[in-house]
Amino acid sequence: MPVPLPLRGLVPVLVLGLALLLCAGPAAAQQFTLDLGETGAEGGSLTGRAIQLFAIVTLLSLAPGIAIMVTCFPFIVTVLSILRQAVGVQQAPPNMLIVSLALFLTWFVMEPVFTEAWESGVSPLIEGTAEPEAALRATALPFRSFMEARVDPDTVAEMQAAAPARLAGAGPDDPVSFGVLVPAFLLSEVTRGFEVGFLVFLPFLVIDLAVASILMSMGMMMVPPAVVSLPFKLGFFVLADGWSLLAGALVRSYGT
Repeated sequence: MPVPLPLRGLVPVLVLGLALLLCAGPAAAQQFTLDLGETGAEGGSLTGRAIQLFAIVTLLSLAPGIAIMVTCFPFIVTVLSILRQAVGVQQAPPNMLIVSLALFLTWFVMEPVFTEAWESGVSPLIEGTAEPEAALRATALPFRSFMEARVDPDTVAEMQAAAPARLAGAGPDDPVSFGVLVPAFLLSEVTRGFEVGFLVFLPFLVIDLAVASILMSMGMMMVPPAVVSLPFKLGFFVLADGWSLLAGALVRSYGT
């Protein structure tokens, strides 16, 4: 049954949440109870149930972190944070607005990946046409393809060299494990964010240097150059329609 259009916006949360629940399938299939008298092979011990419940709650609490790790959020939020520092306004826009803008841009970029993961893994599981293990692999495959297309091969090699024991028995054509791919992808995205942030910082640095030189030539050494250059940087950024240009460049860098 196709998903109604109003529910398409919930696809990212549903995909990641259901993927985590599938990982805890054996634990979730049992009945949790705090009855001290119900023990044995069928009911399980109180300690075992408590550990299973703790594991499920921990996995669910890690869902936002997992959503950040396997998407373009680290790259976008890094660039936006450097932009705020380059303009020279410490609290405008506030952190909440920066993170919210990064989240919605991430949603815009990742929507095809979320939709593919839903249609290939989660939807068949709901309809009962796929086993949980197969559905989990199908759900993770679009995210793997997205990360492999963006990850730096040198960073992957560095991560693999840091843990050679994990490569024991793995062939040269075997796919990179998620334990290596995810941290390598995060490092690659943060590095790429700093590279873009350097380019964003240069125009504002030129304005700072020009204002400082003018103040020095006028003998106004006691006037902070940052205070004088701030209106010029804000005006330059607004006249250039900087927010739209930067957001469009960030989105286009992912080929969407």
